[in-house]
Amino acid sequence: MRKYAMLRALLAAESGFEFEPAPMASLAIIERVHDSQYVRQFVDGTLSAAVVRRIGFPWSEGLVRRTLCSVGGTLAASRHALEHGFGGNLAGGTHHAFRGEGSGFCVFNDLAIAILELRERHGIARAAVVDLDVHQGDGTAQIFEDDPNVLTLSLHGRNNFPFRKQRGKIDVELEDGTVDAEYLAALDVVLPRVWAFEPDVVFYQSGVDALASDKLGRLSLTLDGLLQRDRRVIGEARGYGAPLVVVLGGGYSEPIELTARAHVQTFSELESWYGNTGKWADPPG
Repeated sequence: MRKYAMLRALLAAESGFEFEPAPMASLAIIERVHDSQYVRQFVDGTLSAAVVRRIGFPWSEGLVRRTLCSVGGTLAASRHALEHGFGGNLAGGTHHAFRGEGSGFCVFNDLAIAILELRERHGIARAAVVDLDVHQGDGTAQIFEDDPNVLTLSLHGRNNFPFRKQRGKIDVELEDGTVDAEYLAALDVVLPRVWAFEPDVVFYQSGVDALASDKLGRLSLTLDGLLQRDRRVIGEARGYGAPLVVVLGGGYSEPIELTARAHVQTFSELESWYGNTGKWADPPG
């Protein structure tokens, strides 16, 4: 949890970043994606012990508030992206959440919720999710498995969590110890398929847990490798012209300062391509 405050402080020290407190998402919007009973039981604190264990966080009112703001931050960043070309959430990327349950530190799937909100309220027809967290976005993949208007791309560790993978539209499984050159070569093969899909909006799950220092990642990327990754995704999205929404995703380096630095790289790269018109959704905690 320390990385969130650390990231915000580092970005606040740079010029060009404007922060906006993340609003709480309404339960009605969340229930477009998630089972209403699951949503209500989470908010009320009546989930079974087994469901709470699968999420990975102990339940608290603070967790409810932060979860609703995390989703609200992605919704706000998405609306800002439609107007200004890009937006970012300094949280979010909770891609392990399924319709009826959470998993892997993810309660609600902010990516899926935002896509359906843009579809319902803003006329977006086609969306792409570029998920470069080291763990497969299994919840997102399953939610949109049968939806031809959502492309899910995931580059992830073959032998890493989740151990039961879902079927995304494009899945690239990487071996333990994958280094920068191998990773970037794999990305270069599949990234053109995102633009060929002709999405109206692109969501970038920018997890930095592929760092060699990450205790949960199992890959061997450097900070420069992650920067080159970000530069490809953000630069090509800018060239393509669709609104781009960046969410945080995972990062568990030892020391955690390396994770914060990697996240800073992503948002600094975003600002360098799009200028200082962005607002950065800032969930509490």
